[in-house]
Amino acid sequence: MAARAKAPRVGPYLCGIDAAFDVLSGKWKALILWELHAHGVRRFAELRRGVPGVSEKMLTQHLREMEEDALVHREVYAEVPPRVEYSLTEHGHTLNEALGALGAWGEERIRREGCEVVGQVEAAAHGQG
Repeated sequence: MAARAKAPRVGPYLCGIDAAFDVLSGKWKALILWELHAHGVRRFAELRRGVPGVSEKMLTQHLREMEEDALVHREVYAEVPPRVEYSLTEHGHTLNEALGALGAWGEERIRREGCEVVGQVEAAAHGQG
Protein backbone atom coordinates (compact mmCIF):
# COMPACT_ATOMS: atom_id res chain seq x y z
CA MET A 1 0.00 0.00 0.00
CA ALA A 2 1.43 3.38 -0.99
CA ALA A 3 2.10 5.90 1.75
CA ARG A 4 -0.40 8.74 1.84
CA ALA A 5 0.99 12.23 1.58
CA LYS A 6 0.43 14.28 4.69
CA ALA A 7 -1.87 17.27 4.25
CA PRO A 8 0.09 20.53 4.21
CA ARG A 9 -0.16 22.66 7.31
CA VAL A 10 -2.20 25.72 6.40
CA GLY A 11 -4.05 26.66 9.58
CA PRO A 12 -6.30 28.11 10.69
CA TYR A 13 -3.91 29.56 13.24
CA LEU A 14 -4.56 31.57 16.38
CA CYS A 15 -1.45 33.72 15.89
CA GLY A 16 2.05 33.77 14.41
CA ILE A 17 3.46 31.69 17.27
CA ASP A 18 0.89 29.00 16.49
CA ALA A 19 1.94 29.00 12.80
CA ALA A 20 5.65 28.88 13.71
CA PHE A 21 5.21 26.07 16.22
CA ASP A 22 3.19 24.13 13.65
CA VAL A 23 6.30 23.67 11.49
CA LEU A 24 8.47 23.14 14.59
CA SER A 25 6.26 20.44 16.09
CA GLY A 26 8.29 17.52 17.32
CA LYS A 27 11.16 17.31 19.76
CA TRP A 28 13.95 17.28 17.17
CA LYS A 29 13.12 19.88 14.50
CA ALA A 30 14.64 22.89 16.27
CA LEU A 31 17.78 20.84 16.98
CA ILE A 32 17.99 19.76 13.32
CA LEU A 33 17.69 23.43 12.30
CA TRP A 34 20.47 24.34 14.74
CA GLU A 35 22.73 21.52 13.51
CA LEU A 36 22.28 22.51 9.86
CA HIS A 37 22.82 26.18 10.69
CA ALA A 38 25.98 25.40 12.66
CA HIS A 39 27.50 23.05 10.07
CA GLY A 40 25.90 23.93 6.73
CA VAL A 41 25.55 20.86 4.54
CA ARG A 42 25.20 17.55 6.38
CA ARG A 43 24.68 13.95 5.39
CA PHE A 44 22.13 11.82 7.24
CA ALA A 45 24.67 10.05 9.46
CA GLU A 46 26.30 13.38 10.34
CA LEU A 47 22.92 14.78 11.37
CA ARG A 48 22.20 11.69 13.45
CA ARG A 49 25.51 12.09 15.30
CA GLY A 50 24.95 15.83 15.68
CA VAL A 51 21.52 15.38 17.29
CA PRO A 52 22.17 12.86 20.09
CA GLY A 53 19.20 10.70 20.99
CA VAL A 54 17.23 11.03 17.77
CA SER A 55 16.26 7.71 16.21
CA GLU A 56 16.78 7.00 12.53
CA LYS A 57 12.98 6.81 12.09
CA MET A 58 12.32 10.19 13.75
CA LEU A 59 15.17 11.92 11.92
CA THR A 60 13.85 10.62 8.59
CA GLN A 61 10.30 11.69 9.43
CA HIS A 62 11.32 15.16 10.59
CA LEU A 63 13.60 15.74 7.60
CA ARG A 64 10.76 14.80 5.23
CA GLU A 65 8.35 17.16 7.00
CA MET A 66 10.94 19.95 7.04
CA GLU A 67 11.51 19.44 3.32
CA GLU A 68 7.73 19.64 2.71
CA ASP A 69 7.65 22.86 4.75
CA ALA A 70 10.52 24.29 2.63
CA LEU A 71 12.87 24.54 5.64
CA VAL A 72 15.36 21.94 4.43
CA HIS A 73 16.77 21.20 0.98
CA ARG A 74 17.56 17.56 0.16
CA GLU A 75 20.15 17.03 -2.56
CA VAL A 76 20.50 13.52 -4.02
CA TYR A 77 23.66 12.79 -6.01
CA ALA A 78 23.60 10.12 -8.72
CA GLU A 79 26.54 8.17 -7.33
CA VAL A 80 27.16 4.63 -6.21
CA PRO A 81 26.61 4.39 -3.33
CA PRO A 82 24.02 7.19 -3.39
CA ARG A 83 24.90 10.36 -1.53
CA VAL A 84 22.22 12.57 0.02
CA GLU A 85 22.96 15.93 1.62
CA TYR A 86 20.73 18.24 3.63
CA SER A 87 20.99 22.00 4.03
CA LEU A 88 18.80 24.87 5.18
CA THR A 89 16.75 26.78 2.64
CA GLU A 90 16.44 30.55 2.93
CA HIS A 91 13.12 29.92 4.69
CA GLY A 92 14.93 27.60 7.13
CA HIS A 93 17.59 30.26 7.78
CA THR A 94 14.94 32.86 8.61
CA LEU A 95 13.22 30.48 11.04
CA ASN A 96 16.56 29.67 12.67
CA GLU A 97 17.26 33.41 13.08
CA ALA A 98 13.82 33.86 14.66
CA LEU A 99 14.70 31.13 17.18
CA GLY A 100 17.77 33.11 18.31
CA ALA A 101 15.88 34.96 21.05
CA LEU A 102 14.34 31.69 22.25
CA GLY A 103 17.82 30.13 22.36
CA ALA A 104 19.14 33.07 24.37
CA TRP A 105 16.24 32.62 26.81
CA GLY A 106 17.12 28.92 27.11
CA GLU A 107 20.81 29.70 27.72
CA GLU A 108 19.80 32.07 30.52
CA ARG A 109 17.56 29.39 32.02
CA ILE A 110 20.42 26.86 31.90
CA ARG A 111 22.64 29.35 33.71
CA ARG A 112 19.99 30.40 36.24
CA GLU A 113 18.86 26.85 37.09
CA GLY A 114 22.33 25.30 36.89
CA CYS A 115 21.13 22.74 34.33
CA GLU A 116 23.55 20.32 32.74
CA VAL A 117 24.38 20.63 29.04
CA VAL A 118 24.97 17.54 26.87
CA GLY A 119 28.62 18.39 26.06
CA GLN A 120 29.33 19.02 29.75
CA VAL A 121 27.74 15.71 30.75
CA GLU A 122 29.81 13.82 28.16
CA ALA A 123 33.03 15.60 29.21
CA ALA A 124 32.38 14.82 32.89
CA ALA A 125 31.75 11.15 32.05
CA HIS A 126 35.19 11.03 30.40
CA GLY A 127 36.94 12.82 33.27
CA GLN A 128 37.25 16.09 31.34
CA GLY A 129 34.80 18.20 33.37
